[in-house]
Amino acid sequence: MIRMLMRLKGLGPILSAALVCECLFKEFANRSEVGSYAGLCPTPWRSGGLEREQGISKAGNARVRTAMIELVWLWLKWQPQSQLSRWFRERVGALKGRIRRIMAVAMARKLLVALWKYVTTGAVPEGAILAP
Repeated sequence: MIRMLMRLKGLGPILSAALVCECLFKEFANRSEVGSYAGLCPTPWRSGGLEREQGISKAGNARVRTAMIELVWLWLKWQPQSQLSRWFRERVGALKGRIRRIMAVAMARKLLVALWKYVTTGAVPEGAILAP
């Protein structure tokens, strides 16, 4: 699994090993379980007619969450033509600050699910460049 992750441009041995040892070695039934394990899922609050988003749950593995946030910025740098990078740029545009960080967390969940699919099924994330 570590070698598979290292084939993706931008992922080195330390980050790949951390993701595999902390998260990707486990068996998950679906992508929702992957996001929940890392604590990157949204926590909606509903009461009567009120609906409000409270941010991410943070109930999961903090090391995976930290590694994924770091990986988002590396992914944007080394995989600029991937579908996830294009999604991020379309949503954020030229905005800076808080909105950019919130969208980075959203992308971290999407990226974790894409990497989980890659190591379990071999499906390379759309538009991702493999290292030579």
